[in-house]
Amino acid sequence: MDDQQDISDRGPARAAPRDSLFLLTTLSTPEGAPLGKARVRNLSATGLMADCERAVPAGIHIVCDLRGVGKVTGMVAWSREEKIGLAFDEPIDPQLARKPVGGAGAPHNAVPDYLRAHQHGVKRR
Repeated sequence: MDDQQDISDRGPARAAPRDSLFLLTTLSTPEGAPLGKARVRNLSATGLMADCERAVPAGIHIVCDLRGVGKVTGMVAWSREEKIGLAFDEPIDPQLARKPVGGAGAPHNAVPDYLRAHQHGVKRR
């Protein structure tokens, strides 16, 4: 496959820079009908590319719940077997999906008390 063919197979041009990542989500219709799980591979302010556990048709509206962002709606811009391109209805901040789960104190709080005390040379009884 040549470069020109590869570009035309990707669907519409992207308007925003993309971040590569692996993020699991579930897909559903706006009415709540489940469409299966998906692994987000690329994420930008205006859309995403994901591998789905089953084919999802182009042209339908879907809802996905992105960690750190929340529920996001959009239209499936393209679909190729189990891969989709989703164009969001409203732009998001994709960096929110990269933040640690659990809030601002998560890195400190992620360590259990008994380990945290041991890290600082304090023995617990």
